[in-house]
Amino acid sequence: MANLVSVVMQFLTPDMIAKIASALGLDRNVAQKAIAGAIPALLASFADVGSTPNGARQLTNTLTQQSASLESLKNLIGGTGQNSLAETGSNMLSGLFGGGTLDAMAQTIGKFAGISEGTSKSMLGMLGPVVLGALGQQQRSTGLDASGLVSLLTSQKDQIAAAIPPGLAGQLSAAGLIDGATESLRSGAAAASAAGGRVSEVSERTISGAGRAASAMASRTSVPQWPYWLVAAAVLGGLAWFAFGRSGEDTVAQVPPPATTRTATGTVGLAPADLTVGGMNLANQINTSVGSIRTVLPGITDAASAEAALPKIKEATAQLNEVSSRATQLSPEGKSTLVKLIVAATPAINQMCDKVLATPGAGTIAKPAIDELRGKLDALARS
Repeated sequence: MANLVSVVMQFLTPDMIAKIASALGLDRNVAQKAIAGAIPALLASFADVGSTPNGARQLTNTLTQQSASLESLKNLIGGTGQNSLAETGSNMLSGLFGGGTLDAMAQTIGKFAGISEGTSKSMLGMLGPVVLGALGQQQRSTGLDASGLVSLLTSQKDQIAAAIPPGLAGQLSAAGLIDGATESLRSGAAAASAAGGRVSEVSERTISGAGRAASAMASRTSVPQWPYWLVAAAVLGGLAWFAFGRSGEDTVAQVPPPATTRTATGTVGLAPADLTVGGMNLANQINTSVGSIRTVLPGITDAASAEAALPKIKEATAQLNEVSSRATQLSPEGKSTLVKLIVAATPAINQMCDKVLATPGAGTIAKPAIDELRGKLDALARS
């Protein structure tokens, strides 16, 4: 099953983001920050709406009534119909969430991105139909009924939560817009980082630092009172925080090595999933391949650099293919952790790929390799 966050973000290409920014009179980077927060926030809210029988029916009815496809929305955004789209989208969201909830979301995302509440609400009005279109696309392609759609959203709640940018989850939780589980994930990540001696301030900003931070917490006298799941949440939260919070660096989330588990005396330790298969640590392999991708893609600026980058892209794809072939031997917990690593890294890679594909002279040359790379990432995210 396709990752919903990735489906929506793949639609929001650099060109689409530029159109939204222009329509709202925003700097492109500011618009991109707001959009990165709005997409998972909307998906999380749709999941909450669908958690009740009446909400599930209402969500399904809204999807049925929306006539615009994802492709047709491209012409509306940045065109003469964009104001009508924003108004219609706002009405849809108000009908699903309630006007007060929509206003609170607009205010919270606006504060996070540094834009006005009115501008934020207009952006949500544009993005709402996009997210609903992605849900409708998945529902139609898989033949889901209302119950199946809710199951799809529920099954991806962890992935949606991991996609919420650092700093926004706490604001959404405080406003009552997401449940406590999501905020616990982010709070656990912050606590792990602080206990590790402010890992974000040192030069080696990889998730191994987050693992040391979590291990340091486990050794303190207060930690034995922590529930086992909360320690695990801290580690997983750290994975997502480092991957999204450091999108410009060459390292990605890396799972720390297995440590002690709960003992007979009740001592709580870390028990991350073992991602080693046949002597290969799959997390390290992902770290290597994704780090290579994030290094080589920004250097593609023309046809010559695209040709030069192809071997590196293909090598990284081959490494991911090796991960995919070995991942079948992982435990369910290991597979889940592996998926989280891929989901956390994919949005930034997709943005880089879109930029390359839009570069004159380079896009055509790089497209076959990029398509293969994206296909492998998508396959791993569904494994």
